[in-house]
Amino acid sequence: MSAGTYTPKPGAAPIGRMIAAQAALETKMLLRNGEQLLLTVVIPSLLLVLFSTVDIVDTGSGEAVDFLAPGVLALAVMSTAFTGQAIATGFERRYGVLKRLGASPLPRWALMTAKTLSVLVTEVLQIVLLTVIALALGWSPQGGPFSVLLLLVLGTAAFSGLGLLMAGTLKAEATLAAANLVFLLLLVGGGVVVPLEKFPDAARAALELLPISALSEGLRDVLQQGAPMPWGAAGILAAWAVLGLGAAARFFRWE
Repeated sequence: MSAGTYTPKPGAAPIGRMIAAQAALETKMLLRNGEQLLLTVVIPSLLLVLFSTVDIVDTGSGEAVDFLAPGVLALAVMSTAFTGQAIATGFERRYGVLKRLGASPLPRWALMTAKTLSVLVTEVLQIVLLTVIALALGWSPQGGPFSVLLLLVLGTAAFSGLGLLMAGTLKAEATLAAANLVFLLLLVGGGVVVPLEKFPDAARAALELLPISALSEGLRDVLQQGAPMPWGAAGILAAWAVLGLGAAARFFRWE
């Protein structure tokens, strides 16, 4: 028997295994957080059920759930990719978690990849749950799945970039306040439950350029109207994704 046969060979695990392990950990931490569950599951579900069953907002002709379901799906993407990720990452940065992870064998780009995978897994769970609730309320979705998938991916990229930018530049307490404030403002003015047609023309022109409005209206065009790919909405989301991710990569501070 040759010497050293049983000598351990310390070293980092394959990069794919490290990313998968970190993504699984990030997902578990997110799903165990009560505040995150409130943002990602409870609030979108309650809004969908409440506004679909109680005549609070005039959503136009047709069933209210047909108008509301696409907007609530967009809200679910924003709650996870932007609000939840910004708050969680901001406090990880404050407590030095990111600094320590950045010094581990896991590369920083791989850590961000793992966070993105965690967001995607959570969004899949959200979309499945909200779809089941909407179908039970009488939702009749139209359109093609490819258009819906592309809009959701672009929306995730846009909100993820903005969330990471906020978490990487502001203090944790400021991130908490700002992320929740933006969530509430875009819930009201982003075409989620209140049609953009209800706003004055000047305000509507500005609101239509927001990522939540582009995602809500794009999903609504496909799922409610059965339209082909809404390239205008996709273009707005792509622009926000490039700006947000680019700025996050440039200005994100790990300490």
